[in-house]
Amino acid sequence: MVEKFLMAGTTPIHVADSEKGEKCVVLLHGYLESMLVWEEFIELLKDELRVVVIDLPGHGVSMITSEVHTMEYLAECVGLTMEALGIDKYSVVGHSMGGYVSLAMLDNYASHLESITLLSSTTSADNQEKCDRRRREIELIKAGKKNTLARLVPHQGFAPENVKRLKDYIEDLSELILITEDEGVIAILGGMIERKSRGEQLRGSNIPHLFIFGRYDHYIPVEVAEEMIAQDPKAEVLWLEHSGHMGFIEEPSLCAEAIIAMAKGK
Repeated sequence: MVEKFLMAGTTPIHVADSEKGEKCVVLLHGYLESMLVWEEFIELLKDELRVVVIDLPGHGVSMITSEVHTMEYLAECVGLTMEALGIDKYSVVGHSMGGYVSLAMLDNYASHLESITLLSSTTSADNQEKCDRRRREIELIKAGKKNTLARLVPHQGFAPENVKRLKDYIEDLSELILITEDEGVIAILGGMIERKSRGEQLRGSNIPHLFIFGRYDHYIPVEVAEEMIAQDPKAEVLWLEHSGHMGFIEEPSLCAEAIIAMAKGK
């Protein structure tokens, strides 16, 4: 992977690119993550696809540009980054928050999208309970208690059966949270609170799309995922029977196979 900084409009973006492959897939990380979460997963894709990974503004080492980073702003950064790389057509894979960014690309970048994969993500906006929880997280960060998130959040991302086996990954995710700038976390939380539902927009598009869900996802219960599937009969679906919210780490081979097939149009 070749790492570089590119200008997405006026925003410097940290990006890594495998630079080889007829079809391209862009991997968008989730909240409290960075491109580093994809490091091992890339190895399962790069022989079949050109792989691009991005630090979304507010996370990793990409810049924080405002008090709120909307999903539309992040989507524009992704689209302009791909333009700067000279890649016109590509598939997007969004993990959790990255899925919200992928969906926001439907506004202005739909003509560039060959497929969308929502990996442990949803098409709906936050309900009041989720918005309130995100506001509490903002207050926690402002109070200097980000270490509380670092201690609790990573464990909740994994199916109980995987916590011991993947303890090194959990420790790495905790470290990622600790090194993410407070202002970046707050900006992202504000953007997620503001985001809108996009299920109807996705269903109305002609873009092939795949939903990947974990049976033990703490954040997206089975009944919520099943309702999303029922509303979108055009979607392809992969259930990960031994995963929580971090399926690309918990069951990477199954995720990779499905993503490659979707990106190649098989």
